[in-house]
Amino acid sequence: MQSLPAPRLVATDLDGTALRTDGTVSPRTVAAFGKVEESGAVLVFVTGRPPRWMGGVAGAVRHQGLAICANGALIYDLHTERIVESHLITVDVLEEVVAQLRANVSDLVFSVEYEAGFAHESDFLLGGLDRKASGVVRVESVTSRPCAKLLALHPGMKADELQATVHELVGHLVTATHSSGRGLIEMSAQGVTKATALAALAAQHEIKPAHAIAFGDMPNDLPMLSWAGTSYAVANAHPDVLAAVDHVTATNNDDGVAQVLETLYE
Repeated sequence: MQSLPAPRLVATDLDGTALRTDGTVSPRTVAAFGKVEESGAVLVFVTGRPPRWMGGVAGAVRHQGLAICANGALIYDLHTERIVESHLITVDVLEEVVAQLRANVSDLVFSVEYEAGFAHESDFLLGGLDRKASGVVRVESVTSRPCAKLLALHPGMKADELQATVHELVGHLVTATHSSGRGLIEMSAQGVTKATALAALAAQHEIKPAHAIAFGDMPNDLPMLSWAGTSYAVANAHPDVLAAVDHVTATNNDDGVAQVLETLYE
């Protein structure tokens, strides 16, 4: 593996990247994260996950560091397990976005991620951890209060096609991306991405992009990977991500992130 100087900041996506497919953090990866922190570098988890999905991860990494959640909309302190910063979609923008999408794309259903909790329309098909999660409620309207993420699900369209459509219709109002592998688009407040949140955090530590390394696997990681001076995709990444990065490491199930960090911080 190519030898690189140890970065001052390590940013990694979780699902599909640092986590294995079953959602666990392997002992090898936990040990590699420990090496990063022992070196004095800043370790940041940058994820589409909401804070309510971070409990298991926080425990696995010993409740250390910060997490950038909901694609940059929420900054979460893993030590206190509290949100310390929010960038929300306002009600007026929500109303316009939902109205525009309903008028132009049939069969869309919506859900919203709040700072605390999750709400969905009755026809929204819950996936992953939401099937058994607390704080998940059905609502008549998803535009009643500001939210961290607006999600739009289509039963037939593929994610790349749906994202292009959403961007064309409401890209001037929100920032849209996807990460789940199904026809599910995640929308944040205009201009809010993993990269904007990461750049702000790096600036607080006086760390430039050239001294940062980032790992990802899906299109919602692309802004972060473009910002970092060194970018890695895991081998199981989306084709657009594989085409955009500087390097490719092993798959998430083969501890690809850990393999790189072990080399850098040994």
